[in-house]
Amino acid sequence: MITKGLLDKIYEAASIQRWNDHVRPVEFTELDKQAHKMILAYVFGKLEENEGHARIDWMKLIEGGIFEFFPRVILTDIKAPVFHKLMSRKGKEINSLVLGKMDEDLKGLGGDFGESYKKYLFDPNYARFEKRILKAAHYLATNWEFQIIYNTAPFIYGIEKTKEEIENQIEDHYDLIGVQKLALRKKSFGFMDLCAQLRFQQRWAHSPRVPKTSVLGHMLIVAMMSYFCSMEMGACVKRCCNNFFSGLFHDLPEVLTRDIVSPVKTSVEGLEAIIKDYEKMQFEERILPLLPPCIRDEVVYFIQDEFSNRIMVDGEVRKDIAGEEMKNFNQDVFSPIDGEVIRGCDKLAAFIEASLSIQHGIRSQHLMDGMEKIYREYGEHRSGGIDFGALFNYYRLPEGGA
Repeated sequence: MITKGLLDKIYEAASIQRWNDHVRPVEFTELDKQAHKMILAYVFGKLEENEGHARIDWMKLIEGGIFEFFPRVILTDIKAPVFHKLMSRKGKEINSLVLGKMDEDLKGLGGDFGESYKKYLFDPNYARFEKRILKAAHYLATNWEFQIIYNTAPFIYGIEKTKEEIENQIEDHYDLIGVQKLALRKKSFGFMDLCAQLRFQQRWAHSPRVPKTSVLGHMLIVAMMSYFCSMEMGACVKRCCNNFFSGLFHDLPEVLTRDIVSPVKTSVEGLEAIIKDYEKMQFEERILPLLPPCIRDEVVYFIQDEFSNRIMVDGEVRKDIAGEEMKNFNQDVFSPIDGEVIRGCDKLAAFIEASLSIQHGIRSQHLMDGMEKIYREYGEHRSGGIDFGALFNYYRLPEGGA
């Protein structure tokens, strides 16, 4: 069972400010950085797999990204140079501390997540190549943020040293095909840049909130929730990976349309369908050409009909599979995606966003109405054997406001 403590830790990343000792024209949060990093890791992994003929263990790559996410939350705002120096000298002790803080939450997850976490932290030979891809993605995501900061105030003392350190780390990973492609600053760079811009689009744009969450950060939250649900369902490897990346990309078209709030979409009959058609057209015209050819079909599979249960049979997509029927396709060969579970996670994420803000004292009618509507529709929802009602109840307001 996914614990409230685990969900709380995920959302803490939305409050952790990055580069807060530099001049920042916009806020950078740890949640957004980690989301951008995982998108980069996906593209890097696919390029290595298809063009470099490398073997990628996608479960290890996804779990590695999650494993690296929680130490940043638990250790909070330690500056990167200090963090890396501490890890080089006291890595074992720090990793033991992180595991101790995560222990109760890991026990509730299905599969061997806890044991894999220990291997990832303490066994240098475990997931070596996947760790390298994640490290490259980490520095490229960091560099994207840094370029904005550097161009804002290049005169700040010590900034040239930071620039050199980041560039040196990127050079150390230049043998990776994805790093080489991004250095060209052409199509692949354009795609990564568009994805990163989703951090500027705030969720619940018509209401103040604490903590604020962006579309980019929300995508990673849904991805991690979907992955944890997949483990609880006993999903096959391909199904786990598909659910994670479908969650990670589910709002990608919003980089072209912005985050249109649900009340607006549903206020006029037929408007939601019109928006969907427009998003599809814009995606095909403006985003798809930027993607490396080897991943275009898969990304389309991830985001089209994103909340529909679907499988692949002989290269053809079959969608709207009944929830109970999905267990008959729990094999890698069918490449299953639990769209209904991803939708449940999407709604749960929105519910938590509103609940946390209200608990912080930022209460608006938009948030109250949103919570009430979501709970009315999903408060007793079950999908794939997941009791979403129990997860929603973690964040119900004690006074019964939702």
